[in-house]
Amino acid sequence: MSLVGKLFPNVAIDAMSEMGDDLKINVFEEALNNQQKVILFWYPKDFTFVCPTELHAFQEALPEFQKRNTIVIGASCDTNEVHFAWLNTPKDNGGIEGVTYPILADTHRQLANILGIVDQDLDYDEEGNEVYTGSNVTYRATYLIDETGKVFHESVNDMPLGRNVKEYLRLIDAYTHVQKHGEVCPANWEEGKEAMNANRTGVAEYFSKN
Repeated sequence: MSLVGKLFPNVAIDAMSEMGDDLKINVFEEALNNQQKVILFWYPKDFTFVCPTELHAFQEALPEFQKRNTIVIGASCDTNEVHFAWLNTPKDNGGIEGVTYPILADTHRQLANILGIVDQDLDYDEEGNEVYTGSNVTYRATYLIDETGKVFHESVNDMPLGRNVKEYLRLIDAYTHVQKHGEVCPANWEEGKEAMNANRTGVAEYFSKN
């Protein structure tokens, strides 16, 4: 079930800071209390392969998110201790040393199960016993949340598919434009390009110029 247009779940989850501090983070409250947007991105597992490339890509883009009044939060189902070990592993050895944003440690899969992003299926054998299949880790799910705690974008990639961080910056720009100007953003819109009014005249004028 999609969360777009709905409030993000109001749940506090364990998290790890870059300094090794054990935290509790409620993503909904982070947005609401700080009056900031939030990008929450889930990845399957620490000490894997595509995952560190994504965490470093979000770190490199951190100043751009900050310019847009947006908090970056990573998330997986690993423990805080494993997160901290990975944070202390050099980049050239597959680690995420240098990452400064917090990372959720949803070890009980409380939030991940609410979001429905865990790779797990339940079946029953001939005796009626529960049989679980799947990796029991999350897909590459991404949520953009506005200052009211409302989700305005969500996407889910299969595990082998790394994300394009620039697309999330574009989506934040587009949503901010809508918030400020009340216009809508057409296909492939980028900051500085023309938006349009959400009516027949608006789309006609847009197509006449583009």
